[in-house]
Amino acid sequence: MRDAAERLARLGRALRAQGAGTSLRDELDAAEALGLVDGEDRGEVKLALRIALRIPPEAFALFERLFGVFWDEAPPPEVAAPRHPPRGAASPPPGALRWDPDTRRLGEPPAAQAAGEQPGYSPDAALRRKPFESPWSARELVALERLLARLARRLARRRSRRLVPTRGRGRADLRASYRRSLRTAGELLSLARRAPARERPRLVFLVDTSGSMEACSRFLLAFLACVRRAVPGAEVFAFNTELVRLTPSLATGGRRLDIARLLEDVPDWSGGTRIGACLDGFVRRHLARVDPRTVVVILSDGLDQGDVRLLTDSVQVIARRAHRLIWLNPLLGDARYEPTAAGMQAALPFVDDFASAHDLASLERVVAGLGC
Repeated sequence: MRDAAERLARLGRALRAQGAGTSLRDELDAAEALGLVDGEDRGEVKLALRIALRIPPEAFALFERLFGVFWDEAPPPEVAAPRHPPRGAASPPPGALRWDPDTRRLGEPPAAQAAGEQPGYSPDAALRRKPFESPWSARELVALERLLARLARRLARRRSRRLVPTRGRGRADLRASYRRSLRTAGELLSLARRAPARERPRLVFLVDTSGSMEACSRFLLAFLACVRRAVPGAEVFAFNTELVRLTPSLATGGRRLDIARLLEDVPDWSGGTRIGACLDGFVRRHLARVDPRTVVVILSDGLDQGDVRLLTDSVQVIARRAHRLIWLNPLLGDARYEPTAAGMQAALPFVDDFASAHDLASLERVVAGLGC
């Protein structure tokens, strides 16, 4: 089921399009109301939203239909505009709104679109599947940074299986509830609740910045800059012919990643690569940053020009120490790719997950695999 905030935003947008007069302020009130009711009780949620969104009686039927679309996920084939919109509300656009099963959105039917316009995918969907090595416009880079930041925040919202006391919604804790009732002569006036704790994941990233990775490493470092803001405890290292800790560089500065400043901190950027020697340096100097709860992520194409034995020994040590070792290879985005490089073959026996990192969609799958 989709996120409640997203469904609420789409519900409010559809109500405004149909002339219900719902404002953004009403949506904020509705979001606050959702935190005060039982989200599993459909009737309670519907009543809270109808009150908070200030739905007038003449728009109750419209609200019922749209609520079914966005909360029950059982969309009708068509949602028609009301014959008599609420007094004082903006007039709805001409034509009925039609449910698009591909995008799962309400929109104008093709006949009602402006001349020359053709239906297509959303810009965000196109950006998610655009390879990092492709040319990018300035507008696309800004949009991609926004999507990368949203993806990084998912890492910080990871829920644990461990339950902790909460004042909001959660499972009823009968033992704590009975203890609380002792304060009121045994009267059970309120239920104590417990909800899954939010955990900050322990993450260590090692990014290959050699020449063969240049097209992807800039995007991957931009993603890791967002990760550092969302998960302050994450560690980031870059390597090519040398290993350098980038955590202090990514912890400072504004929202956007300053590549020019970062280039000064990474020796031999876009040069050669000695993966084995760099990982051996990580094991000798920084292995204490890895514990049995840490997930280590190596982002590299595995094209090593150094000693393969060092690579094998270092990856084996890291894999034994860490909770999981993930290797992200941008070349996996090509269906014809086979991990025949000596460095990649040496590392694969000790890797828990071998996945691609050639576009945003592949990074989203990795984040989902981390249990987020």
